Amino acid sequence: MISFHRRAAMVLSAAAAITAAIPLTAMAQAMDWPSQPVHTFVGFPAGSSPDTLARLVTEPLSQRLGQPVVVENKPGAGGVIGVQQMLAGTENYAFGSTINGPLTTSPRLVKDISYDVAADIAPVALLATSPLVLAVSADFEAQDLAGFIAAAKADPGGIAYGSVGQGSGAHLTAELFSDAADVEMLHIPFASYAAVTTSIIGGEINAGFMAPSAAMPQVEAGKMKILGVTSTQPFAQVPDVPVMAGNAGLPEDFRAELWNAFIAPAGTDPAVIERLNAEINQILAEPDVQEKMLAIGWKAEGGSPADLEQRIADDTQVWGAVIDRIEAR
Repeated sequence: MISFHRRAAMVLSAAAAITAAIPLTAMAQAMDWPSQPVHTFVGFPAGSSPDTLARLVTEPLSQRLGQPVVVENKPGAGGVIGVQQMLAGTENYAFGSTINGPLTTSPRLVKDISYDVAADIAPVALLATSPLVLAVSADFEAQDLAGFIAAAKADPGGIAYGSVGQGSGAHLTAELFSDAADVEMLHIPFASYAAVTTSIIGGEINAGFMAPSAAMPQVEAGKMKILGVTSTQPFAQVPDVPVMAGNAGLPEDFRAELWNAFIAPAGTDPAVIERLNAEINQILAEPDVQEKMLAIGWKAEGGSPADLEQRIADDTQVWGAVIDRIEAR
Protein backbone atom coordinates (compact mmCIF):
# COMPACT_ATOMS: atom_id res chain seq x y z
CA MET A 1 0.00 0.00 0.00
CA ILE A 2 1.06 3.55 -0.68
CA SER A 3 1.52 5.47 2.55
CA PHE A 4 -0.49 8.63 3.26
CA HIS A 5 2.63 10.79 3.04
CA ARG A 6 3.74 9.26 -0.24
CA ARG A 7 0.23 9.64 -1.69
CA ALA A 8 0.17 13.31 -0.63
CA ALA A 9 3.56 13.90 -2.22
CA MET A 10 2.37 12.36 -5.48
CA VAL A 11 -0.72 14.58 -5.52
CA LEU A 12 1.34 17.71 -4.85
CA SER A 13 3.83 16.69 -7.55
CA ALA A 14 1.02 16.23 -10.09
CA ALA A 15 -0.51 19.59 -9.14
CA ALA A 16 2.84 21.28 -9.56
CA ALA A 17 3.29 19.69 -12.98
CA ILE A 18 -0.14 20.92 -14.08
CA THR A 19 0.59 24.44 -12.82
CA ALA A 20 3.95 24.52 -14.57
CA ALA A 21 2.34 23.40 -17.80
CA ILE A 22 -0.12 26.30 -17.92
CA PRO A 23 2.35 28.88 -19.32
CA LEU A 24 3.61 26.31 -21.81
CA THR A 25 0.04 25.62 -22.92
CA ALA A 26 -0.59 29.35 -23.40
CA MET A 27 2.65 29.63 -25.34
CA ALA A 28 1.68 26.71 -27.55
CA GLN A 29 -1.70 28.30 -28.23
CA ALA A 30 -0.03 31.58 -29.16
CA MET A 31 2.30 29.72 -31.53
CA ASP A 32 -0.74 28.10 -33.15
CA TRP A 33 -2.46 31.48 -33.50
CA PRO A 34 -3.91 32.47 -35.88
CA SER A 35 -5.76 29.45 -37.20
CA GLN A 36 -8.34 31.51 -39.11
CA PRO A 37 -8.62 34.96 -40.74
CA VAL A 38 -8.01 37.96 -38.51
CA HIS A 39 -10.31 41.00 -38.73
CA THR A 40 -9.17 44.61 -38.29
CA PHE A 41 -11.94 47.18 -37.87
CA VAL A 42 -11.41 50.71 -39.16
CA GLY A 43 -13.94 53.39 -38.25
CA PHE A 44 -13.54 55.30 -41.54
CA PRO A 45 -14.40 54.68 -45.20
CA ALA A 46 -12.21 52.83 -47.67
CA GLY A 47 -9.69 55.19 -49.23
CA SER A 48 -9.52 57.48 -46.20
CA SER A 49 -6.22 58.20 -44.50
CA PRO A 50 -6.92 55.86 -41.51
CA ASP A 51 -7.95 53.12 -43.95
CA THR A 52 -4.77 53.55 -46.02
CA LEU A 53 -2.60 53.38 -42.90
CA ALA A 54 -4.36 50.22 -41.75
CA ARG A 55 -3.82 48.51 -45.10
CA LEU A 56 -0.15 49.48 -45.22
CA VAL A 57 0.23 47.43 -42.04
CA THR A 58 -2.30 44.63 -42.49
CA GLU A 59 -1.17 43.57 -45.96
CA PRO A 60 2.37 42.59 -44.87
CA LEU A 61 0.93 41.38 -41.54
CA SER A 62 -1.15 38.82 -43.46
CA GLN A 63 2.02 37.36 -44.95
CA ARG A 64 3.77 37.26 -41.58
CA LEU A 65 0.85 35.58 -39.80
CA GLY A 66 0.05 33.12 -42.56
CA GLN A 67 -3.65 34.07 -42.44
CA PRO A 68 -5.61 36.87 -44.14
CA VAL A 69 -5.89 40.05 -42.08
CA VAL A 70 -9.16 41.45 -43.37
CA VAL A 71 -9.89 45.18 -43.05
CA GLU A 72 -13.52 45.86 -42.11
CA ASN A 73 -14.56 49.48 -42.73
CA LYS A 74 -17.20 50.58 -40.22
CA PRO A 75 -17.39 54.39 -40.53
CA GLY A 76 -19.31 56.60 -38.17
CA ALA A 77 -19.12 58.86 -35.10
CA GLY A 78 -15.53 59.90 -35.78
CA GLY A 79 -14.22 56.35 -35.58
CA VAL A 80 -16.22 55.26 -32.53
CA ILE A 81 -18.33 52.76 -34.53
CA GLY A 82 -15.19 50.93 -35.62
CA VAL A 83 -14.05 50.49 -32.01
CA GLN A 84 -17.50 49.26 -31.00
CA GLN A 85 -17.52 46.71 -33.83
CA MET A 86 -14.08 45.48 -32.77
CA LEU A 87 -15.30 44.94 -29.21
CA ALA A 88 -18.21 42.86 -30.52
CA GLY A 89 -15.91 40.61 -32.57
CA THR A 90 -14.45 37.17 -31.98
CA GLU A 91 -11.93 36.99 -29.14
CA ASN A 92 -8.29 36.95 -30.36
CA TYR A 93 -9.44 37.54 -33.94
CA ALA A 94 -10.93 41.04 -33.79
CA PHE A 95 -8.65 44.10 -33.66
CA GLY A 96 -8.81 47.76 -34.53
CA SER A 97 -6.82 50.41 -36.34
CA THR A 98 -7.98 53.80 -35.13
CA ILE A 99 -7.10 57.46 -34.93
CA ASN A 100 -6.62 59.02 -31.51
CA GLY A 101 -10.10 60.56 -31.16
CA PRO A 102 -12.06 57.43 -30.13
CA LEU A 103 -9.47 56.72 -27.43
CA THR A 104 -8.89 60.23 -26.06
CA THR A 105 -11.59 62.81 -26.84
CA SER A 106 -14.65 60.83 -27.93
CA PRO A 107 -15.35 59.55 -24.40
CA ARG A 108 -15.90 63.21 -23.49
CA LEU A 109 -17.57 64.38 -26.69
CA VAL A 110 -19.74 61.45 -27.81
CA LYS A 111 -22.94 61.06 -25.82
CA ASP A 112 -23.66 57.62 -24.32
CA ILE A 113 -20.45 56.03 -25.64
CA SER A 114 -20.62 52.27 -25.05
CA TYR A 115 -17.05 51.50 -23.98
CA ASP A 116 -14.52 52.49 -21.35
CA VAL A 117 -11.06 52.93 -22.84
CA ALA A 118 -9.10 51.88 -19.74
CA ALA A 119 -11.29 48.85 -19.02
CA ASP A 120 -12.16 47.63 -22.51
CA ILE A 121 -9.19 48.47 -24.76
CA ALA A 122 -5.77 46.78 -24.87
CA PRO A 123 -3.08 48.86 -26.64
CA VAL A 124 -0.98 46.99 -29.21
CA ALA A 125 1.23 49.51 -31.03
CA LEU A 126 1.38 53.14 -32.16
CA LEU A 127 1.35 53.03 -35.97
CA ALA A 128 1.96 56.63 -37.06
CA THR A 129 1.75 60.28 -36.09
CA SER A 130 0.95 63.43 -38.04
CA PRO A 131 1.33 67.01 -36.80
CA LEU A 132 -0.77 69.94 -37.92
CA VAL A 133 0.54 73.17 -39.39
CA LEU A 134 -0.63 76.73 -38.81
CA ALA A 135 -1.50 78.02 -42.29
CA VAL A 136 -2.39 81.58 -43.28
CA SER A 137 -2.93 83.36 -46.59
CA ALA A 138 0.16 84.40 -48.52
CA ASP A 139 -0.54 88.08 -47.89
CA PHE A 140 -1.16 87.76 -44.14
CA GLU A 141 0.78 90.46 -42.28
CA ALA A 142 2.79 88.06 -40.09
CA GLN A 143 5.80 86.29 -41.58
CA ASP A 144 6.47 83.96 -38.65
CA LEU A 145 4.88 82.52 -35.51
CA ALA A 146 5.99 85.40 -33.29
CA GLY A 147 4.39 87.86 -35.69
CA PHE A 148 1.14 85.86 -35.73
CA ILE A 149 0.97 85.81 -31.93
CA ALA A 150 1.71 89.55 -31.80
CA ALA A 151 -1.11 90.22 -34.28
CA ALA A 152 -3.53 88.10 -32.24
CA LYS A 153 -2.58 89.87 -29.02
CA ALA A 154 -3.06 93.27 -30.67
CA ASP A 155 -6.62 92.38 -31.76
CA PRO A 156 -8.28 89.95 -29.30
CA GLY A 157 -10.89 87.89 -31.14
CA GLY A 158 -10.08 89.65 -34.40
CA ILE A 159 -8.24 86.74 -35.99
CA ALA A 160 -10.65 84.10 -37.29
CA TYR A 161 -9.54 80.52 -37.83
CA GLY A 162 -11.33 77.63 -39.47
CA SER A 163 -11.65 73.98 -38.46
CA VAL A 164 -13.63 70.97 -39.62
CA GLY A 165 -16.04 71.19 -36.72
CA GLN A 166 -16.53 71.67 -33.00
CA GLY A 167 -14.35 69.21 -31.10
CA SER A 168 -12.29 68.28 -34.16
CA GLY A 169 -8.53 67.89 -33.92
CA ALA A 170 -8.03 71.23 -35.69
CA HIS A 171 -10.40 73.00 -33.30
CA LEU A 172 -8.85 71.53 -30.14
CA THR A 173 -5.34 72.24 -31.44
CA ALA A 174 -6.23 75.88 -32.01
CA GLU A 175 -7.65 76.08 -28.50
CA LEU A 176 -4.51 74.49 -27.06
CA PHE A 177 -2.41 77.01 -29.01
CA SER A 178 -4.57 79.95 -27.90
CA ASP A 179 -4.15 79.00 -24.26
CA ALA A 180 -0.39 78.43 -24.57
CA ALA A 181 0.14 81.70 -26.47
CA ASP A 182 -2.35 83.61 -24.29
CA VAL A 183 -4.33 84.88 -27.28
CA GLU A 184 -8.02 84.97 -28.19
CA MET A 185 -9.17 83.90 -31.66
CA LEU A 186 -12.57 83.41 -33.31
CA HIS A 187 -13.51 79.84 -34.29
CA ILE A 188 -15.41 79.32 -37.56
CA PRO A 189 -16.37 75.65 -38.24
CA PHE A 190 -16.52 74.33 -41.82
CA ALA A 191 -17.57 71.07 -43.42
CA SER A 192 -14.14 70.19 -44.82
CA TYR A 193 -10.48 71.19 -44.99
CA ALA A 194 -11.08 72.17 -48.61
CA ALA A 195 -13.61 74.74 -47.43
CA VAL A 196 -11.19 76.00 -44.76
CA THR A 197 -8.45 76.37 -47.34
CA THR A 198 -10.71 78.19 -49.81
CA SER A 199 -11.83 80.59 -47.09
CA ILE A 200 -8.24 81.35 -46.05
CA ILE A 201 -7.23 82.09 -49.63
CA GLY A 202 -10.38 84.15 -50.20
CA GLY A 203 -9.79 86.24 -47.09
CA GLU A 204 -12.97 85.14 -45.28
CA ILE A 205 -10.89 83.81 -42.39
CA ASN A 206 -7.25 84.35 -41.42
CA ALA A 207 -5.85 80.98 -40.44
CA GLY A 208 -6.34 77.29 -39.88
CA PHE A 209 -4.60 74.32 -38.33
CA MET A 210 -4.50 71.52 -40.89
CA ALA A 211 -2.51 68.53 -42.12
CA PRO A 212 0.69 69.47 -43.99
CA SER A 213 -0.55 67.58 -47.06
CA ALA A 214 -3.68 69.78 -47.14
CA ALA A 215 -1.68 73.01 -46.99
CA MET A 216 1.32 72.25 -49.21
CA PRO A 217 -0.39 72.44 -52.65
CA GLN A 218 -1.55 75.98 -51.85
CA VAL A 219 1.85 76.92 -50.41
CA GLU A 220 3.54 75.70 -53.59
CA ALA A 221 1.01 77.71 -55.63
CA GLY A 222 1.95 80.84 -53.68
CA LYS A 223 -1.51 81.23 -52.14
CA MET A 224 -0.73 80.28 -48.54
CA LYS A 225 2.21 80.14 -46.14
CA ILE A 226 2.93 77.98 -43.10
CA LEU A 227 4.09 79.60 -39.86
CA GLY A 228 4.72 76.54 -37.68
CA VAL A 229 4.28 72.81 -37.15
CA THR A 230 2.81 71.28 -33.99
CA SER A 231 5.27 68.39 -33.56
CA THR A 232 8.19 68.72 -31.15
CA GLN A 233 10.64 67.76 -33.91
CA PRO A 234 10.76 68.95 -37.56
CA PHE A 235 8.41 66.98 -39.79
CA ALA A 236 9.89 65.43 -42.92
CA GLN A 237 7.02 66.52 -45.18
CA VAL A 238 7.69 70.20 -44.29
CA PRO A 239 11.32 70.09 -43.11
CA ASP A 240 11.90 73.84 -43.33
CA VAL A 241 8.90 74.80 -41.19
CA PRO A 242 9.91 75.61 -37.59
CA VAL A 243 8.36 73.63 -34.74
CA MET A 244 6.12 75.56 -32.37
CA ALA A 245 7.56 73.95 -29.24
CA GLY A 246 9.82 76.48 -27.53
CA ASN A 247 9.16 79.04 -30.27
CA ALA A 248 7.73 82.55 -29.74
CA GLY A 249 7.19 81.92 -26.04
CA LEU A 250 5.34 78.60 -26.38
CA PRO A 251 6.27 75.81 -23.93
CA GLU A 252 9.12 73.47 -24.86
CA ASP A 253 6.74 70.50 -24.70
CA PHE A 254 3.99 72.05 -26.85
CA ARG A 255 2.69 69.27 -29.08
CA ALA A 256 -0.52 68.52 -30.92
CA GLU A 257 -0.43 65.44 -33.14
CA LEU A 258 -2.95 63.19 -34.77
CA TRP A 259 -2.03 59.54 -34.41
CA ASN A 260 -3.15 56.14 -35.51
CA ALA A 261 -2.87 53.00 -33.39
CA PHE A 262 -3.46 49.27 -33.50
CA ILE A 263 -5.64 48.11 -30.60
CA ALA A 264 -7.35 45.00 -29.25
CA PRO A 265 -10.21 44.17 -26.88
CA ALA A 266 -9.02 43.95 -23.28
CA GLY A 267 -9.66 40.20 -23.11
CA THR A 268 -7.20 39.39 -25.90
CA ASP A 269 -4.51 36.81 -25.04
CA PRO A 270 -1.38 38.75 -23.93
CA ALA A 271 0.79 36.39 -25.98
CA VAL A 272 -1.19 37.35 -29.10
CA ILE A 273 -0.73 41.04 -28.34
CA GLU A 274 2.99 40.48 -27.82
CA ARG A 275 3.31 38.75 -31.18
CA LEU A 276 1.28 41.40 -32.99
CA ASN A 277 3.38 44.15 -31.45
CA ALA A 278 6.61 42.48 -32.58
CA GLU A 279 5.34 41.90 -36.13
CA ILE A 280 3.96 45.45 -36.47
CA ASN A 281 7.18 47.02 -35.23
CA GLN A 282 9.13 45.09 -37.87
CA ILE A 283 6.68 46.22 -40.57
CA LEU A 284 6.96 49.86 -39.49
CA ALA A 285 10.76 49.64 -39.67
CA GLU A 286 10.63 48.79 -43.40
CA PRO A 287 11.74 51.78 -45.54
CA ASP A 288 9.03 51.30 -48.16
CA VAL A 289 6.30 51.37 -45.50
CA GLN A 290 7.81 54.52 -43.99
CA GLU A 291 7.97 56.18 -47.40
CA LYS A 292 4.36 55.30 -48.25
CA MET A 293 3.16 56.66 -44.91
CA LEU A 294 5.13 59.87 -45.31
CA ALA A 295 3.69 60.34 -48.80
CA ILE A 296 0.22 60.67 -47.25
CA GLY A 297 1.44 62.87 -44.38
CA TRP A 298 2.26 60.38 -41.62
CA LYS A 299 5.43 59.36 -39.78
CA ALA A 300 5.77 55.64 -39.01
CA GLU A 301 6.25 55.11 -35.27
CA GLY A 302 6.03 51.80 -33.38
CA GLY A 303 6.94 51.03 -29.78
CA SER A 304 5.56 48.85 -27.01
CA PRO A 305 1.96 48.45 -25.81
CA ALA A 306 3.03 50.33 -22.66
CA ASP A 307 4.24 53.24 -24.82
CA LEU A 308 0.84 53.45 -26.50
CA GLU A 309 -0.96 53.17 -23.17
CA GLN A 310 1.03 56.15 -21.88
CA ARG A 311 0.30 58.12 -25.05
CA ILE A 312 -3.43 57.53 -24.60
CA ALA A 313 -3.26 58.63 -20.95
CA ASP A 314 -1.19 61.75 -21.71
CA ASP A 315 -3.37 62.92 -24.60
CA THR A 316 -6.58 62.18 -22.71
CA GLN A 317 -5.34 64.52 -19.97
CA VAL A 318 -4.20 67.25 -22.37
CA TRP A 319 -7.34 67.29 -24.50
CA GLY A 320 -9.58 66.81 -21.48
CA ALA A 321 -8.21 70.05 -20.03
CA VAL A 322 -8.85 71.83 -23.34
CA ILE A 323 -12.43 70.55 -23.44
CA ASP A 324 -12.92 71.66 -19.83
CA ARG A 325 -11.87 75.21 -20.74
CA ILE A 326 -14.22 75.27 -23.76
CA GLU A 327 -17.16 73.99 -21.72
CA ALA A 328 -16.48 76.48 -18.92
CA ARG A 329 -17.07 79.48 -21.22
